[in-house]
Amino acid sequence: MTRRKPKLTTPTRSRPAKTKRKSSRRPMPHGATSGAHAKTRAGTKHAQVLAMLRDRSGTTIAAIMAVTGWQQHSVRGFLAGVVRKKLGLNVVSEPGESGRVYRIIDDTASPVKAVKQAA
Repeated sequence: MTRRKPKLTTPTRSRPAKTKRKSSRRPMPHGATSGAHAKTRAGTKHAQVLAMLRDRSGTTIAAIMAVTGWQQHSVRGFLAGVVRKKLGLNVVSEPGESGRVYRIIDDTASPVKAVKQAA
């Protein structure tokens, strides 16, 4: 004679309904503002790069690489992801004598952020 398996003492659950995914961004503290007006710690690589970009003459990727120790693809990712998308600053690039020069112009929202807000 074969033994029967004992019944489970805990009830089985059906799969829960799918819920909306939570945003991967960290919530901002109450009263904080987004964009260029957010407080940044002085002396960080982030602050150094932003200061270089705000300079009237701008900066090159090579100069940012020298200051931060980042690789070229990391600098480009920082410019696109953090400076343009997250902070919403208007970054322009122009050809220069020593290569492409990047700078922030007039701290207005970039077209990328304007499109996201319109949608």
